[in-house]
Amino acid sequence: MQYFYRSHETPDEVLDFAKTFFTRHGFQWRGGGDKVSYANPSGTVNVDVEIEGGHYTRVTAMTADVGESEIDKTAKRFLSELHAQEDLNHTVRGAY
Repeated sequence: MQYFYRSHETPDEVLDFAKTFFTRHGFQWRGGGDKVSYANPSGTVNVDVEIEGGHYTRVTAMTADVGESEIDKTAKRFLSELHAQEDLNHTVRGAY
């Protein structure tokens, strides 16, 4: 599955948040630059960041599993928590 979010953070800020989020959840980091991977026994989340239109950073979180797998729930949670970091009025919802 592939999920994306348009962030107002810089690519470096998004990647710093991703590293903090995934290592806090027991993932190991791989890769570098604008494309990184985080893996644990349940699977791998690939995170790709790119400037989009000069106004946003497009953050894409990809997995090789279906939408209801544990690894997909983690990818969705990452994007939700990134949104909450940017917008203090945003409430993270869902069981993921």
